[in-house]
Amino acid sequence: MQMITSKDNQRVKNLIKLQSSARFRRQSGLFPAEGLRVCRDAMLSRAVIKTLYLTETALEKYSDKLAGLIDYAEEAVLLSDAVFSHVSDTQNPQGVLCTIKTLDKTLQSATIKNGGKFLALDNVQDPNNLGTVLRSAEAFGVSGVILSNDCCDIYNPKVVRGSMGAVFRVPFIVCGTVAEFLGEYPELVSYAAVVDSNAERITDISFGDSCVAVIGNEGNGLKQQTVSACQHKITIPMNGNAESLNASAAATVIIWEMLR
Repeated sequence: MQMITSKDNQRVKNLIKLQSSARFRRQSGLFPAEGLRVCRDAMLSRAVIKTLYLTETALEKYSDKLAGLIDYAEEAVLLSDAVFSHVSDTQNPQGVLCTIKTLDKTLQSATIKNGGKFLALDNVQDPNNLGTVLRSAEAFGVSGVILSNDCCDIYNPKVVRGSMGAVFRVPFIVCGTVAEFLGEYPELVSYAAVVDSNAERITDISFGDSCVAVIGNEGNGLKQQTVSACQHKITIPMNGNAESLNASAAATVIIWEMLR
């Protein structure tokens, strides 16, 4: 197994760019996943692992769990502890990182037209929020997730970690705008999640078999054009002085109500 000890190695430079640059991830068709659990999730979900990067410490500590990963990956490369710390996106790295081919989980038009309960995200920027939304979407059985093209990159390392493997399994599509998407699929009954006392209370809604709930930006909520494109406005009733929930919490509540 090849050992890399220099931070100037081209592979190391590429790993750093994969961690930090959405553009480079798109250009290369690869994205990074760090941590033993996330890498194993990728394998168990049959994602294509191009390269598995390990430290000798990790190889000794997790030898049993890494054996299958090493066999599954197209190649395995050792990094010195210093180099791994240099490329890591975490504070306490385990010494396990892989690069994965862009996922073939794109929602197809026919699938959407056949019905289902979908979640659409409009300019959601926080990768931790997006990771949590994907995790909830998988847990409760959402048919797929639609992301506007100004959302956080779904292959952001924090999204991949925060989703706890859901990014490898939940079908998704990246569209131009959510309003454009809704215009293409009028058969989906659409619900805009807003902070508005005049909106329908989510607890009073009977979601049908073909619907989509739309969640907006963490600070600004939904764009007006998105709200206008939706057939209904819904709100989550709350007690106390709280005016709203953050995007991931609101999405989880709405998913639960939509799927129960």
